[in-house]
Amino acid sequence: MAEQRPNIDFLYRITNDVLWNTFKKNEIGDVMLPFVVLRRLDCMLDSTRDAVVARYKEFEGRIAPEKLGPILEKAAGQKFYNSSPYSLKLLAQDAANVELNFRHYVNGFSPNVVDILDNYQLDKVVARLVKNGLLYQLIVEISKEDLTMAKVSNHDMGYVFEELIRIANEQSNETAGEHFTPREVIRLLASIIFSTEKEELKQPGIIRTIYDLACGTGGMLTLSKDYVLKHINKEADIRIYGQEINEQSYAIAKSDLLITGENPNNIRHGNSFTEDKFSDKRFNYMLANPPYGVSWKRDELFIKHEALSPHGRFGAGLPRSSDGQFLFIQHLVSKMEPRGSRIGIVTNGSPLFSGGAGSGESEIRRWLIQEDLLEAIVALPSEIFFNTGIYTYLWILSNKKPAERRGMVQLINAVDEYVPMRPSLNNKRKKISDEQIAKITALYTAFEEGPQVKIYPNDFFGYYEVVIEQPERNARGQVVLDKKTGRAKPDKKKRDYENVPLSEDLHAYFEREVQPHVPDAFMDLGQTRIGYEINFTKYFHQYKKPDTSADLKKLIISLESKIDGLLQEILAD
Repeated sequence: MAEQRPNIDFLYRITNDVLWNTFKKNEIGDVMLPFVVLRRLDCMLDSTRDAVVARYKEFEGRIAPEKLGPILEKAAGQKFYNSSPYSLKLLAQDAANVELNFRHYVNGFSPNVVDILDNYQLDKVVARLVKNGLLYQLIVEISKEDLTMAKVSNHDMGYVFEELIRIANEQSNETAGEHFTPREVIRLLASIIFSTEKEELKQPGIIRTIYDLACGTGGMLTLSKDYVLKHINKEADIRIYGQEINEQSYAIAKSDLLITGENPNNIRHGNSFTEDKFSDKRFNYMLANPPYGVSWKRDELFIKHEALSPHGRFGAGLPRSSDGQFLFIQHLVSKMEPRGSRIGIVTNGSPLFSGGAGSGESEIRRWLIQEDLLEAIVALPSEIFFNTGIYTYLWILSNKKPAERRGMVQLINAVDEYVPMRPSLNNKRKKISDEQIAKITALYTAFEEGPQVKIYPNDFFGYYEVVIEQPERNARGQVVLDKKTGRAKPDKKKRDYENVPLSEDLHAYFEREVQPHVPDAFMDLGQTRIGYEINFTKYFHQYKKPDTSADLKKLIISLESKIDGLLQEILAD
């Protein structure tokens, strides 16, 4: 049975009746988002408005603002308040003074709401509305909507807000998909992360936290929480926390929490690399889809300084400055609870193999694997995200691996687990169905090898990078000896490298794989380095026997016959 969604026709009606032809399609969201938030808050405060105004008048100027705030919150019965005597409906009764009264109304909100509206850049929106004579008309139309809790539940309000975000993004080809992760990807990540947690999460009175270090508009957080409440324990106390660098995305995420009854102060604005707003907290679960290939060049000084500290987040190594994905991963690991946490993060292919032995990327992979934090990696289909068609991967990390997974890494090849998406949306041409989410999760929980699953010991991914030298020879073809050591002098122009699995004996490998082809070669073991990489495609490659000459001949004859047939049809016409 399809899930009943709330009626959102009013969004289109107000857009068509008020905003059309004045604002571009990709600007509609900038206007509608803050006004829908204002109307929801207006409805939530309606029954206590007089009590809040009375308490404000009683204590204004007599106590410090930081002490007045909690008093007004208590009077409002919410985590926010408005101390002005206005409501949107009252504003709609005074067309002549609407701009002045509206600003008085907005300034009466508690600091957490003012912060949201500032990040929506409401002042700029209002200035354009006033310039075009539309502020009063918009207030009249939005104030007609009944967004009270009795009419629109927190659950339904979440859908209204989500739909508004989707509409706003889809109307702009430039921004579509930048602010949210496809719902099915979040559901898959949540399904895997929580698949091993069901018994724990079913405990009465359970309290657990979920964190996203680059939360965007908050979809990863709210949908992950909804997953637990819907599929595991509807009574669980799940507290969500997020940080976001983009001002508008932060405002959307924070207002989403506010209008759906969550704690809006758990969403904070800032750069997670340089302004960790949760530096004193650890979390039970962390789910994230941070940007791929984001440069951290502007934060380089800060990050390199922190990497030198034994208590810093980036001690395992630093990736190249053009790609911060491994910084996001290390940041999340630093937030793990000592008693156990689970992490799910979406990346592109770069963290699997970029950087050779001794590089920052290789050292971070080595650390994650040797510390037994890497539990599984899932390869996703291409073309499932709105703004990129590349292949992506889910990294599952944990510091509380069950006994059977310790010392092992599971790889799941789910690149063919998709159904076509019709119509497509920008780069998104595929989606993962609910049945496929269940199948991928089952592959993960079964922890058994098969066509789509490989399981390897941690050391499998490590290798020795061995320098292979050949002797320098003079004009007569004689080996040139080093005057200090008396040994053959290496010819730098012929230097080569071999990656030897950690499980191999170096000398046995050299004798088997190198010497038969280059008899005078020798190893310089003094330059040997250890590297780690995850060559995902190689592990799942299936050998396909090349066509024989007879097969090719048949194919050529068949093609020639088809071409002759087409030519005859053309000539006949």
